[in-house]
Amino acid sequence: MPGTTARPCSSISPRASSTFSGSSSGRRISSTSPLLLVACAISLFLFTAVAGRLWCGYACPQTVYTEIFLWIERVIEGERNARTKLDASPLSARKIGLKAAKHGAWVALSFWTGFTFVAYFTPARELGGEVLGLALGPWESFWILFYGLATYGNAGWMREQVCKYMCPYARFQGAMFDRDTLVIAYDPARGEPRGSRGKKADPAALGLGHCIDCDICVQVCPTGIDIRQGLQYECIGCAACIDGCDQVMDKMGYPRGLIRYSTENALRERLGFVGILKRFVRPRTLVYTTMLSAIVAIAAVALVMRVPLKVDVIRDRGAMVREVEAGEFENVYRLRVTNATESAHRYRIVVDGLPGVRVATDAVIEVDAASTRAFPVRIRVPGEQAKGGSQKIAITVTAEDASGLEVRETAAFFLPRKDGE
Repeated sequence: MPGTTARPCSSISPRASSTFSGSSSGRRISSTSPLLLVACAISLFLFTAVAGRLWCGYACPQTVYTEIFLWIERVIEGERNARTKLDASPLSARKIGLKAAKHGAWVALSFWTGFTFVAYFTPARELGGEVLGLALGPWESFWILFYGLATYGNAGWMREQVCKYMCPYARFQGAMFDRDTLVIAYDPARGEPRGSRGKKADPAALGLGHCIDCDICVQVCPTGIDIRQGLQYECIGCAACIDGCDQVMDKMGYPRGLIRYSTENALRERLGFVGILKRFVRPRTLVYTTMLSAIVAIAAVALVMRVPLKVDVIRDRGAMVREVEAGEFENVYRLRVTNATESAHRYRIVVDGLPGVRVATDAVIEVDAASTRAFPVRIRVPGEQAKGGSQKIAITVTAEDASGLEVRETAAFFLPRKDGE
């Protein structure tokens, strides 16, 4: 301030580090985020205990992208037999063209994936203009290339190897399964003994079950397992073997469901659909459901009661206390104010906690919508009314143009010690 004379008081030594340090955190705007993460984890446990690896089979990006890449491969190179013949054929213009078209489509999709990821952080129109103008920055180029190559390698080449050897979920899923978990299962009582036969042959007369040992279930499995050997940790629950087996059953004139969604207890006890549903309610699922309901309720209450305003109070450590005119002592702070609402607001700063304490700078600040601004704030206390040492004060930031937007934070105010203190 013009005309202000201020000198640091040597009775309290500032620490030699950054200018501003030591924050008093405001009420967390995103306090529901940890609860939502915990809710997602418990949901994963619950759904896995009830219905196995639904995430792996139907929602995991590795599975989804692998299916997309396989679809591109089928469109360009044909079905499995055609692809096998193409791979075994000598090099020709047709083979080079088909392979180039397939890998070109894979690369295009992969780098589009990398582009869309980076577009979360750089506006898509701006990023698109930079790509077309060959003006990408180093970090944008790195992340587009990184995610593009990762997608191409994982979905195009590694495929099921990611699920079998790299994904940790396949390893700990066994701890969440029990004998009443709904999994993809082969019915040995109906399928064994297996063996090939003609379409019009009577399996009972031949002493055979309904499995014709065609290995379709193995051929369509993305992880290459034989579901007829029982549940295996590599099974991702995609149900491709169910679809393949049902098609074979239709051609043979046998009932569907030789491979189906079932449970170990249901297969052993020959339970129907109603019996399986009854077993869904059991101690494990009840515990998961109770925990999930409680966390969701707490998160909902926290979301309703949240204040879309955050204030961080950071002390100036360059000069902990200064003596200014009229015998007052001054501490300097930086207020970092986050406005999480969709409109700009004017906030008033009020301080209390010590006799005569006041804000010596402009007490009204403005923050735009969904933004954060930092403001230097000088707070003064009359020297004759305050005790020496560290004193506690409270800084309140209140929106002048909206009700309910108020945050109160505590901070330390330093004063030089007087003789005898």
